[in-house]
Amino acid sequence: MHRETARAFLSVRKMAASSAEPQFLVQYLVLRKDLSQAPFSWPVGALVAQACHAATAALHIHRDHPHTTAYLGELGRMRKVVLEAPNENTLKELAETLQQKNIDHMLWLEQPENIATCIALRPYPKEEVNQYLKKFRLFK
Repeated sequence: MHRETARAFLSVRKMAASSAEPQFLVQYLVLRKDLSQAPFSWPVGALVAQACHAATAALHIHRDHPHTTAYLGELGRMRKVVLEAPNENTLKELAETLQQKNIDHMLWLEQPENIATCIALRPYPKEEVNQYLKKFRLFK
């Protein structure tokens, strides 16, 4: 196992052992809800594809980060949380906030239309990013 990967595993395990609630690596995705409604009315398969594109791109771009390596190292224990943004403006505002806070993410733009459809974060301990996502009221 790569040294940085081993350090990330140990770090996550240490944090989990030291707190009452275990700390897990989670990949958050934020998908536009309005794409499923008129006037867009995209089918479910198209929306799932957007989330898959964004998730794959975020994992690929941040593949050398210790959290991503640890996350991919235990395929059976992957955690993803899919949230919804009401519209494109909210999605773009969230992307700006994440960029300002140095939260690694990928804003997926569907081509050739150049439509922002989904944001995927690289894997993070959930406590590290929840505060930014909650500000946008993406949790129900």
